[in-house]
Amino acid sequence: MSLSALPRHVAIIMDGNGRWAKKNAFSVMLGHRKGVEALRDIIRYSSDAGIQVLSLYAFSTENWTRPEAEVKALMGLIVEFFTSEIEELHRNKVKIRILGDVEALPDKARAAVISAMDTTKDNGGLQLNIALNYGARDEILRAVKSLAMKSADQLLQPQDITWADFAQELYTKDQPDVDLLIRTSGEQRLSNFLLCQSAYAELLFPETLWPEFTVSLYKDALATYQRRERRFGGRT
Repeated sequence: MSLSALPRHVAIIMDGNGRWAKKNAFSVMLGHRKGVEALRDIIRYSSDAGIQVLSLYAFSTENWTRPEAEVKALMGLIVEFFTSEIEELHRNKVKIRILGDVEALPDKARAAVISAMDTTKDNGGLQLNIALNYGARDEILRAVKSLAMKSADQLLQPQDITWADFAQELYTKDQPDVDLLIRTSGEQRLSNFLLCQSAYAELLFPETLWPEFTVSLYKDALATYQRRERRFGGRT
């Protein structure tokens, strides 16, 4: 695999923790914990390989409907992850950005992610986006409202609004669009994740459940991307 032709922006829907737990007769929370272990290796490899942006779907706006005990445990895992990993991430110059409504998170989780963003804000390595309390439709609506307010304040004219203006209102402002989107577990849908940013993304749906998604399989996905011919609506 040539490192020179890697995608600039990789997005991953980390799906299959619950099914992995069921398959192995473990608790759902052990499945989520094993998923965090897989996550560490993928972040490290992305950083070492020189990928510019890695976006991870950790908790959607719809996930609040899960059992209360599971949601509480997931929020605890978020706090645990940032507490245990922030030193290594910062040492490796990883810059953390949270995509989603941070203010609606529980106090400890909100404090942990805000601290992580503040600690790494000046880093120039891998940009690590973690989608927490995130939904693409909410993101789009948020962007539309912001532009509408700017128009009402006469800061811009509606007819002059460009895609670049809209993109600057998204959580991923100043970052490249998604080049490669991977969803593990074999499910083939985007589930309200980075809908605008993935307009021309290459899509891969490996059957592997997320806790079993190794760096070797990640390399295979990146190699598959490199073999794709990207035309962006044009002709060769």
